[in-house]
Amino acid sequence: MKFLPRLNISLKTFTNVFDPTSLRIRLTVGIAAVSILGLSGVVTWISWRMQDILVITHKNNTKYIAGRFPHDVEIYSDMVSIQEGTQKAIDNLTNTNTLLWVKTPQGEIFAQSMPLKMGSRGIKLVSLTDIPPQPDLQLVNGRYWLLCATDLVVKGVTLGEIYIAQDITGDQTMFLSLMRSLSFASLITIVCMTLVIAWYIKKSLQPLNRISQLTANISAEQLGEAKIQLENAPSEVKALAKTLETTLMRLSEAWEDQRQLVSNVSHELRTPLTVVSGYLQSTLRRGHNLTDIQREALETAASEADRTIQLLQDLLDLARADSGRMYFHFEPIILNELLAEIQGMVSQYPVLLKFSLPAEKVTVKADKNRLKQVLLNLIDNAVKYSQSFEPIMIKLDQEKGKVKLQICDRGIGIPLGDQTRIFERFYRVDEARSRHTGGTGLGLSIVKTLVEGMGGTIGVISQVDQGSTFTVILPLYR
Repeated sequence: MKFLPRLNISLKTFTNVFDPTSLRIRLTVGIAAVSILGLSGVVTWISWRMQDILVITHKNNTKYIAGRFPHDVEIYSDMVSIQEGTQKAIDNLTNTNTLLWVKTPQGEIFAQSMPLKMGSRGIKLVSLTDIPPQPDLQLVNGRYWLLCATDLVVKGVTLGEIYIAQDITGDQTMFLSLMRSLSFASLITIVCMTLVIAWYIKKSLQPLNRISQLTANISAEQLGEAKIQLENAPSEVKALAKTLETTLMRLSEAWEDQRQLVSNVSHELRTPLTVVSGYLQSTLRRGHNLTDIQREALETAASEADRTIQLLQDLLDLARADSGRMYFHFEPIILNELLAEIQGMVSQYPVLLKFSLPAEKVTVKADKNRLKQVLLNLIDNAVKYSQSFEPIMIKLDQEKGKVKLQICDRGIGIPLGDQTRIFERFYRVDEARSRHTGGTGLGLSIVKTLVEGMGGTIGVISQVDQGSTFTVILPLYR
């Protein structure tokens, strides 16, 4: 079972390194392919030319023998019989690599070279019947022969056909060995060339990787301060970096305008909505003569007004945090006592809440009201997404100079793909479910902002239909 996760990790690593869609791989493969085709074309042309030169030399020699042989036969025939003259002419032109034989029109051997008579070489040559009139390279009995056949005409009389065979096995073997060496050298060259091309492309793309690394960790607050410094980069990449800096500056200005707009609108709307909520609550308290329908409508309006006021307050808190105007009143807080106070505040919840507190006192330095807001928000979330019969556990531990607060529920859980985004503003895992529970998508974002403002961290571990565990870690105060 442990093998599969390791295999998945190895496959992911291989995919990241050898991503077929990456520019580096595409350029490497493209340039290497063009280089391989070019080099292969050159090697093929060289092989063809060398083979052509080798064969043409022997072909010319064969043609020379074919043209000279009838003249020699005619000269020798003046002194001896035609058969003896033909044999003398064959013996005169026969050497280590050249064999000749003459066949009559009836297919009988009229004269032949001595090695053919003795049967030492070219035994199968005389039995060949498809020898062309022009010199042609053929593999016979494991050796390379250049063969041709032409009519033997002496003093206007056709005596038969003269067959010429040149053994070029030595030259052909040397040529094939040379081609194997050339092919091996070409393969080594292609491998080295591909590696050099890959290294050069990787080095050339380093400025782009540098831009990606510099921009990957730029937060919204750092947009206006982002500077992309590149040394020894191509002019096109420098122009891209300059354009990217300009874009980041524009985004920073737009982000600042958006934050200012949210802050102003939230501040301007909160006051009139508070007045409206106050009047609604006053009317409900004094409206003894209201009908049930009127009271229900006023209660709904008051609830929505309070919900909108809370949303505006959350937006104001986030706007203050973005602008650095969220202040914390740090003081030593005994968490055992704070959690006991919260236990009394949440006793009216319809879900059973269990508190696990250590015997010794655990102290942190934080803003009491902010920390209480964090814990109440997390507990409220756990209650919303849990069944009434499933208990919720609040644990307090300390280890290695850290304080760990855990809120564990057995609710619906959070899908793995959403766990990294639940702390984003206005992000909700299930829109329909969030509307049913009245969520705005700001609660966890505010919790994360407050926890980090107090020098802590927050994380989540969750499984669908198994529950979630939110962990807040704060430095221990000594």
